[in-house]
Amino acid sequence: MKKLLWIGCLSYFLIGLAHVVLGSILPVALEHYGKDYSQGGTLIFAQFAGFLGGVLLSPWLNKHFGKRGGLLIAAALLCIAELSYMLLPPWGWMFVIAPAAGFGFGMIEAVIGTIIIAAIKDNTAVAMSRLEVLFGIGAMIMPLIASGLISAGYWRMSFLVVAVCAAMTFIFWAKSSFGELDNELSRRSSDQTPEHTHTAESPNGTNPGDIKPTRSTYRGRNLALLSLFVLFFFLYVGTEMSLANFMPAILIEKMNMKEAGAALSVTCFWIAMSVGRLFAGYIAEKFQYRVYVLYSCFAAVVLLMIFPFTNQIWSAFLIILLLGLALSGVFSIALVFASKMLPGTEESTPSILIASGGVGGAILPLVTGWSLDHLEVNQSAWMLAIFAVGLLIISVIAYQWQRRYAISSAS
Repeated sequence: MKKLLWIGCLSYFLIGLAHVVLGSILPVALEHYGKDYSQGGTLIFAQFAGFLGGVLLSPWLNKHFGKRGGLLIAAALLCIAELSYMLLPPWGWMFVIAPAAGFGFGMIEAVIGTIIIAAIKDNTAVAMSRLEVLFGIGAMIMPLIASGLISAGYWRMSFLVVAVCAAMTFIFWAKSSFGELDNELSRRSSDQTPEHTHTAESPNGTNPGDIKPTRSTYRGRNLALLSLFVLFFFLYVGTEMSLANFMPAILIEKMNMKEAGAALSVTCFWIAMSVGRLFAGYIAEKFQYRVYVLYSCFAAVVLLMIFPFTNQIWSAFLIILLLGLALSGVFSIALVFASKMLPGTEESTPSILIASGGVGGAILPLVTGWSLDHLEVNQSAWMLAIFAVGLLIISVIAYQWQRRYAISSAS
């Protein structure tokens, strides 16, 4: 189990690199191609459309090739896509490469998230936050590397870094053995038999391996809860990706920063995210998932409302650091929170929610890129604050819902 978790961490490190590499070099890439921010937003949209495809098709690929086989396909595709990025093909070809890259890291994220939530029943939030720490480290290091490469005039080599990591991840998944988990990771739909059923029990005493999600699984209360969390993940991932991909552009427009220096803002954001994730799982387990998500969203709203009023570089970077801390555990804790509130759906709920996040990660950066071209930079910043208000409203509803359900169950 430890080996599985640590190779999962390596995979999440790769996902972190892949998520932000395009945003880290976006201003200089757009300058190279002679394109505006709207075109940059469209490219990010294409990448996250591929991300969505990877998440949605992962169950089908897992059934036909096994979870290990699906991960190998995704890692290989991501490696090829990043190498293609590095060649700086004609602009039109970038819209072919971007969905392929997104498909690769989207499928990796969906498969590993499902494996960890289904396999680890004790301190699930701690395990997921550990994965997210490595995601944050990857997303933190990539802009730092990109900044140095931009300064040296070799910014296209940023894609090579991701390609090499994807190749290493492919090798680890291909060569590693996980003991009794090997059968589960390699099992295809034709191999599934009752004796292979997962035996761990969920918190309410049901066996998630014995429950096959059907249409009736998401009826009534469950459907309403799922819809609520789908909207939450749509807004959260869209907001996070808008920050990660357009924070350098916002600082360039707002404070006339140089491109290399502005790219460091993404590094600061992910440094704070990584540090926060070291403690997020433990805090959430101690104070309950709903409390953690609620107060994190409240802090994000306050900080994003302050950001438009910042006029100094140091104050902007301070807000960015605090934002990273506030948002650090929201994705992983909300994912576990939703899965625990929908027992018996651990195999399907994470993929659905990650997919909804992929939609948000595609659409909201597209909106953000358009706003930077057609609105004042502070108006774009206020738009991000409005997205965070939506997160806060949903977290309040989920908090009250889970609280009422816990009281009724106790009585």
